This record gives sequence, C-alpha cells and structure tokens, in this order.
Amino acid sequence: MLTNKNILLGVCGSIASYKSATLTRLLVKAGANVRIVMTRDACNFITPLTLSTLSKNPVLTEYFDPQTGSWNNHVELGLWSDLMVIAPASANTLAKFANGLCDNLLSAVYLSARCQVYFAPAMDLDMWKHPATQKNINSLISYGNILINPVHGELASGLKGEGRMAEPEDIVSFIENELKKKLPLRGKKALVTAGPTYEAIDPVRFIGNHSSGKMGFALAEELSALGAEVTLISGPTSLSLKNQAIVRIDVNSAEEMLNAALSHFPDSDISILSAAVADYKPRDVSTVKIKKKSDEFELALIRTKDILATLGSKKKQGQILVGFALETNDEEANAIGKLQRKNLDFIVLNSMNDQGATFRNDNNKITIIDRDLNKQAFDLKPKDQVAADICKKVLDLL
Repeated sequence: MLTNKNILLGVCGSIASYKSATLTRLLVKAGANVRIVMTRDACNFITPLTLSTLSKNPVLTEYFDPQTGSWNNHVELGLWSDLMVIAPASANTLAKFANGLCDNLLSAVYLSARCQVYFAPAMDLDMWKHPATQKNINSLISYGNILINPVHGELASGLKGEGRMAEPEDIVSFIENELKKKLPLRGKKALVTAGPTYEAIDPVRFIGNHSSGKMGFALAEELSALGAEVTLISGPTSLSLKNQAIVRIDVNSAEEMLNAALSHFPDSDISILSAAVADYKPRDVSTVKIKKKSDEFELALIRTKDILATLGSKKKQGQILVGFALETNDEEANAIGKLQRKNLDFIVLNSMNDQGATFRNDNNKITIIDRDLNKQAFDLKPKDQVAADICKKVLDLL
C-alpha cells in the first residue's frame, strides 16, 4: 500500500520521538519515499542525523539552512507529499495546527499540505484529557485530518493511562488500512494468468513460446494496487512480484494452468487471461530423452483445452472476463471473433506488426475492443501503463 508513496513525517518534541526512528525504518521498508521535518524541540530527543540516515534524505528543521544557503520551501514540501504523518504529535503542535499558528517549518508545511494528514498524539495523561487538548483534537478532525489514537500504558511521568503514542507498527498498519478503504477494487477478487506454457516432448524438450509474462505481472501488480485480492497463475518465467500480497501459483503446462484457473475462477470478480497458452501439445510424451536417430522427426500434436473458452462458458452474471489476442494478420476480425466466441467482456488486441510491442519487450501497444465493438486504441507505452489502461476499462465496467 505504501510503495512509492511520498510521505512527509513530522516529528515533535516528545519522549516518544525515539519511536520515529522505527517508524521511519518501517515506512522505508514498505517502499515509501520518506522526508522528515522536525521541530527544534524534537532535536533534543533524537538527532536529525539518525532520522536522515534511516530515511536516506536530509532532515529539515528550519526555513533556511545557513550552512548550505538553501531555502526549505514549505509549499513544495506540502505539494510533494502524498500523505503527511505527525508522530509524535505534541500538545503544543496540535494547538498550533488547530489554530493556524505558523511559527516553524513543520506548521508551515502542515498549512500548505493538500494531502491527507494523520496525527499520532503523545503526551501525559492529564495533558491528553485537558479540555483544551480535546478541543484542538476535535478541530483537527473537523478539518479532515485523521487521528491515530494514543494507547493506554506507562507514561514518561510514571503514571499509567491514555496518552502513550501508538506503536510504529500499529501506525503503519492503521495508515495502510485507511488507504485500502479508498481503493476502488477493495473487496474484489481478481484472477490473472501470465507467461507461456511448456508442453513436454520428453524430460528435456518442450513446445513453448517467447512470452516473458511481463504483461500479466504488470496487470497483477496494478489490480493489487487498486485494492483487489489478486491470484496470479504464472507459466515458467524468471520474473518476481513486488507486491507480496499477490498470491502466485506457478504452473508449467496448459493443463496445469487450466486446473488452477478453474479452481479460482468461481470466486473471482475479475479475470484477465494474458498468458500465451499453447494451442497444441505432443500426443505422446516420452519418459526418456529422445535420441537423434534420423534426419527427420515427426511429432504428433493434439489440441489443448481452451482455458479462455472454458471460463467463458462458466462465467456468471457480474463476473468480468478479459482475454488477449496476439495477431499477425486480419487483427481486428480475429480479435472480434475470439471476443464473441469466448463470451468475453472485452479483448486486448496486440499486433506482431507493431514494432517494439512483441514478446519480451518492456512496452506494448494495444487496442481494447468491448462486446459492443467499441474500440479504443492506445499508443506504445510501458507495460505498467498499459496495465493501468486495461484496469481503467475494468473499473468503467464495474
């Protein structure tokens, strides 16, 4: 959920500031780009050097850095951020935010930020319960900021009660869950097939194709980023997934891919079959390596079962089924025929005649044709962007 997110972490003066080091590490580990603004008092509890090392970015505390002569632009910082996290948020800073005071860099960035702001208070029990603090909290919530509630526990004063900052792991989980709520495919299940299939001739040789699986992997990543629960069925490929939430099933043959797809298709809301599945397989598979004995070798082939057509025949109302058509001639006619025969919601047409859009390339050029024969052609672009275009069509249908 946090991969490639630009997160601005605000650190205020509190004994809980030591937790900001762990929080920074967790955000970076989750794939976020983290920049940190500290108040002057925060520097008394944890050094900027520590947080700079963990975030891999300079830590900012003032509008102007006399050592470098650089101006830390609060407006740019606010615009850069996809989300802002204030942890720990002291009673003093909460009061400033709630009342629009702007006497340090952090409060200026807060007032400039257009992104979602999360704040995790940390203070002693009586400070937390004071009516002034609660009024400020309510004001911040009314502005659209999101409170990460403090927890009950032992406080720096020795008292026990509410006011202890939430643990860094809980803060990260809280933010991820909040982000998931806003994703358009939250609660949806998606099935993706990718890569080639290998049809064995003997223990050494096989019939296959040049598919790399890149398109299918990009689709799985995009669907997951949109909130779907994704199952990826992949033929042989060296690719790896960035998002560990995606369930990956590795198969070799068309029959194995069919069985895996049949197992997951009934529960899937969205199925995108981008795998380049073999249409034929050897009728007889040798259990030992076939030796070279003559100048000619005949191999009898039989058809594999059509995975896309099989799923199309089982498709229920409300399920979205998408197929791919890689063509060398009569591209649109062949794609439309496949679309209609196999009960698809839309088909993604690739042409082998488009330079730079064939197997193993990082780019693709597609035309989407839906069941009403509406056509949408796209320029050549990276496959992750192609995946976004395909998923946008899915969203439109939903």
